[in-house]
Amino acid sequence: MFGKNNSTIQQSNNPAIIPRSDAITIFNAAIAAVQPGRLMQQHLVANGEAVVIAGHVLPRAAFSKLYVIGAGKAAAAMAVAAEAVLGSLITGGLVTTKYAHALPTQKIQVREAAHPVPDESGVQAVRETIQLLSKVTAQDVVLCLISGGASALWCDVPASLTLEAIQTTFDLLIKSGAGIHEINTVRKHLSGIKGGQLLRYCNGARVFSLIISDVPGDAPEVIASGPTVADTTTFHDAYAVLDKYRLLPQLPAAVVQYLQKGLLNEIADTPKPGDVLLQHVVNTIVGSNHLALQAAAAQARLLHYHTHIVPHLVTGETTTAAAELVQMAATYTGIKPICILQGGETTLQVTGNGKGGRNQHFVLAALQQIAVQQLKNVLILSGGTDGTDGPTNAAGAVADTGTLQQAAAKKLRLQQYLHEHDAWHFFDAAGGLLVTGPTQTNVMDIMMALVY
Repeated sequence: MFGKNNSTIQQSNNPAIIPRSDAITIFNAAIAAVQPGRLMQQHLVANGEAVVIAGHVLPRAAFSKLYVIGAGKAAAAMAVAAEAVLGSLITGGLVTTKYAHALPTQKIQVREAAHPVPDESGVQAVRETIQLLSKVTAQDVVLCLISGGASALWCDVPASLTLEAIQTTFDLLIKSGAGIHEINTVRKHLSGIKGGQLLRYCNGARVFSLIISDVPGDAPEVIASGPTVADTTTFHDAYAVLDKYRLLPQLPAAVVQYLQKGLLNEIADTPKPGDVLLQHVVNTIVGSNHLALQAAAAQARLLHYHTHIVPHLVTGETTTAAAELVQMAATYTGIKPICILQGGETTLQVTGNGKGGRNQHFVLAALQQIAVQQLKNVLILSGGTDGTDGPTNAAGAVADTGTLQQAAAKKLRLQQYLHEHDAWHFFDAAGGLLVTGPTQTNVMDIMMALVY
C-alpha cells in the first residue's frame, strides 16, 4: 500500500469528496469526541444513594463532603460537566484554566491564568486552591479535574525562587526542543505541588483524578506534571535535562542553586511509588489522542475515504515528522481517496522572530515537500486539539497545491518563511490557517494527509 514514490498521484473518481472541507470536518469530529462533557458523563455518575467515579462506588454515607479542584485548558468545561452530574453534592471547588477559556459555573469557582509561560494569576490560583484544600478532612472526597496545560496554569513558586525565574526557565525549556517528558521533569522539581506533591495538602482525603491526556503514551505522571501521581523522576533527572540542552548557563542563578540543593538532598524530592501519600488516590485517563483519532477515522469513512491510522504517536523534530507524513502520502498505492491519520506532538526549536507554532510549521514544511516532489492531489492538515498553536489565534493549518498557487501569485518565498519560523504570516497571506477558537479540550495534535 505504501510503496515507491509515485511522483504524482492520480485524481480520485469519487466526485463527492471536497478535500479541504472534508479535512476540517474530520478534524472537528476528532475534537468533538474528546469534549469534556461527553467524557465526564462516561466516568462520573451520581444519584441519591451513591457517587460513582471512574467505576468506584462511593455510598453517600461513606464520605462527608466533596470538593472539586483542577487545572488545564479543559478545566472549566470539566467543571461544568461535574456540576451537571453532582449538583448539590459539591461542597465547594476551584479550577484554573487558560485565559479566554472560562465558562459560567454554579458552585465551582473558575480562575484564568497564562499558558504556556505562567503568570501571577496562576500563582494566586494555586494559593487559593491550597487554601480550599485546608478545609478538607480524611472523611472527605476530592475530585481533581486535570487536563493539558495545567503545568503552567498551576504555578507555585518555591522558597528562594521568584516567578520571573520560573518564567525564564519555562520559556527556555519550551524553545529548547526538549520533549514534554523532559520539560515536565524539570517543572516537577521547581514546584511544591507537581509530581504528586499536591497530595500533601489533601489531608488524607480520598482523591479521584479524572485526566484528559495531552502527552505521548498517556502516562499520568507526565500529564500536567502529575500533581496527584507518584513521580519516578528525580532532581538528578531534572538537572540532566537542563544540561542536555545546554540551558544551565542561561538559567537564573537561583534556579541552578535550588536544583543543586535538591541534588544534595537539602530539598525533599517528589513522592515516589509506594509513598503513603498515594494510598487514597485513584488516577484515571478519561480522554486521549487515540480516542480522537478513532473518531476522526469514523468521520472520514462517512465522507467516503478509506482510512489508515499510523499506529505510533508522532514525536521528534517537526520538519522531519512532516516529511515522513508527506512520504507516506507520496508512496501510497492503494485505493483512493484515503485519509492517513496520526497523532502526537512534535518538538520545534525556534529560531528567528517569526510567528507560528509547531502545527503551522509542520504544514509549511510538508508543503515544501509537496512542492519539491511536485505532488498533486495531496492535502496536509495539522492542528492542536486545544485550538491553540503557539502564541497565535490558529490551531494549525491546512494546505495543498492550491496553497502553493496562492503563494506564487503573492510572491511568497516559502523557504524564507520556513527558515524564519514564520508560518502564521505565510498562511495568513496564502490562506490555510485553521482557526477553531478555544475547544475546551486538549489531547495533543492531529495530523492528516488526504490522498485523492
